Amino acid sequence: MTKSTINPLTSWVEIPKNSDFTIYNLPFGVFKNKRLSPRIGIAIGDKIVDLAVLHDTGFFSDLSQLPADIFLRDSLNAFIALGKPVTRRVREKVQELLLADNEALRDHQIRGKAMVNRKEATMLLPVRIQDYTDFYSSIEHATNVGAMFRDPENALLPNWRHLPVGYHGRASSIVPSGTAIHRPKGQYKDPSMENPEFGPSRRMDFELELAFITGKATKLGDSISTAEAEEHIFGFVLFNDWSARDIQAWEYVPLGPFLGKNFGSSISPWVVTLEALEPSAWQVRFRIHPFCPTCSVRLLMALTSSWKFISNPRMLLRRRCAPLILNTCTGTLPSS
Repeated sequence: MTKSTINPLTSWVEIPKNSDFTIYNLPFGVFKNKRLSPRIGIAIGDKIVDLAVLHDTGFFSDLSQLPADIFLRDSLNAFIALGKPVTRRVREKVQELLLADNEALRDHQIRGKAMVNRKEATMLLPVRIQDYTDFYSSIEHATNVGAMFRDPENALLPNWRHLPVGYHGRASSIVPSGTAIHRPKGQYKDPSMENPEFGPSRRMDFELELAFITGKATKLGDSISTAEAEEHIFGFVLFNDWSARDIQAWEYVPLGPFLGKNFGSSISPWVVTLEALEPSAWQVRFRIHPFCPTCSVRLLMALTSSWKFISNPRMLLRRRCAPLILNTCTGTLPSS
């Protein structure tokens, strides 16, 4: 990912002020509503572009690699598997169609059918996640958690500064944002307790993270060079890593997190592509969280101190020899 300038673009779609879904973003997601079965779309303003309608109408006729039903799927997996040249071209084509001076879709009779109201849609998990790795990318987060579970004077372990520290989580418990999370039960032992007790977690926490979704598989024993890393990353989602700190503190030594971290993780339903971030690689925009104002401050600190992991995500993939499964979800940059 390299720093580049942003060309000014305008769209014929009405986009509310401060909307995250501008002509520059155009993230992919999976949605349904009362009349439509699950399908793939792109968000702009308060609308969703129904890609199945565009494909059926012939707007992607120059992309012979697209199966007829590719956008009538309940996940992005098959679409992502077509490869970056195809997925990139689909997004570019939609961006072209949405430009203010492009009348092809704007004045077409299927415009009303192709543009779905976002408020009437139910968003689904965007990908079938087959593997999930959580990285320790923020020095503030690594220090905070280290102080929480160890001697504060020895909070940051020496390996953190030399390799991407991570662990494998439970992919089956990743759910779309808004899904209810059940408070987990497990063992915990406070310093004052002689023996551990079992019960619901009393110290629920969350970690606001940026996760990336891979889109190119490898074979067992293969490694990915730093030059190839960006071709394996399809896009990014926000990731809420729910944590039961009391259960985690008692169980994590010596093999790492288990029940304290595997009961649920929430991701945003829209996947922002790597290409969408390239023009603004050095411009960070964030909002104050209404229930946790300090979270946004900590997130900015995490982004600032660990920017190399966003502007150069290959740092997180280097020297990996285990299979990189299609649609791996990998969390980075916690804010807590």
